[in-house]
Amino acid sequence: MTLLDLEDLDHIALGATVLGTGGGGDPTLGKLMAQQAVRRHGPIQLVSLDEVADEAWLIPTAMMGAPTVLVEKIPSGTEVLDAFRMVEHHLHSRAFATLSIEAGGVNSMIPMLVAAHLGIPIIDADGMGRAFPEIQMVTPSLHGVSATPMAIGDEKGNRVLLETVDNFWTERLARTATVSLGCSTAVALYPMQARVAKKALLRGTLSLARRIGQTLHATAAHEPIEALLELLRGRRLGQGKITDVRRQTQQGFARGELDIRGTGPDAGVSFRLAFQNENLLFWREDQPQATVPDLITVVDEQSGRPVTTEGLQYGLRVAVLGFPSHAQWQTPAGLALVGPRAFGYEIDYVPLHAST
Repeated sequence: MTLLDLEDLDHIALGATVLGTGGGGDPTLGKLMAQQAVRRHGPIQLVSLDEVADEAWLIPTAMMGAPTVLVEKIPSGTEVLDAFRMVEHHLHSRAFATLSIEAGGVNSMIPMLVAAHLGIPIIDADGMGRAFPEIQMVTPSLHGVSATPMAIGDEKGNRVLLETVDNFWTERLARTATVSLGCSTAVALYPMQARVAKKALLRGTLSLARRIGQTLHATAAHEPIEALLELLRGRRLGQGKITDVRRQTQQGFARGELDIRGTGPDAGVSFRLAFQNENLLFWREDQPQATVPDLITVVDEQSGRPVTTEGLQYGLRVAVLGFPSHAQWQTPAGLALVGPRAFGYEIDYVPLHAST
């Protein structure tokens, strides 16, 4: 067991935003809410899956919707607690812990808020090893785990409880509810007992996020990007100036593309990046260089700090980095769920060969 303090939350929020590949929402608001809860209730227990009894219930918590909306539609902080309690009530059981269903910015912090307020641990694991935009796009889906019962809540006090026939239907119905509630909601979903979680979840995500954050803070004045690439076995895909951003909120997602004109070693090269909440595909001169499920992260060219999709804007000088995804995503079942074709792109997965 490890105790997470205010500094740990700062490191995890930054590191999870790198893993979030542009999605998961800007962590600033969620971090402030979580830190306030820690000041009030004390440090949060971080536990590994191996420390949890097989019969214990775990309930992931998160925000759902378009990250661009979260900038203006501020959560109250109570809606996620209510959603968590709704799932507990439906299960007729108290949960031992919560966890992040994805490694994303704000979605690394929402479970911290729940854990601090309720005095329960948070599990050092998640369901993606990164962030993806749709509910069914998690490793528990590969292991037959149902996303429901799922509870949805908004800042006005509206509540929805879903029971669905499969996780694709959960995505459709939950997305419809979220759009109706203003394109941003709090959710509790994928409840599972630890015996299932030990097979279905990806371990060590929060510890990794903390190491990433610590690395960026420690190397802020000296080659932070190189340190990040070494830590995550990644490679630099390109660097340059953003010359255009085409973004819209559509069906509850932030969708769009941006153009980058290369600078430095990439002077004169044209790059293009497509995103749906998260960065999905990266082209160099119209040739795919990286695709989901591998991680494509945009960072500030100087500081190495990640830029979320809602923060992309004309004139920013950025580097685009690629990191290999978890092996479960590179299987035929994983690619069917989160590969390029799952997002409507008629191209095959382009494996990212990490630099040595």
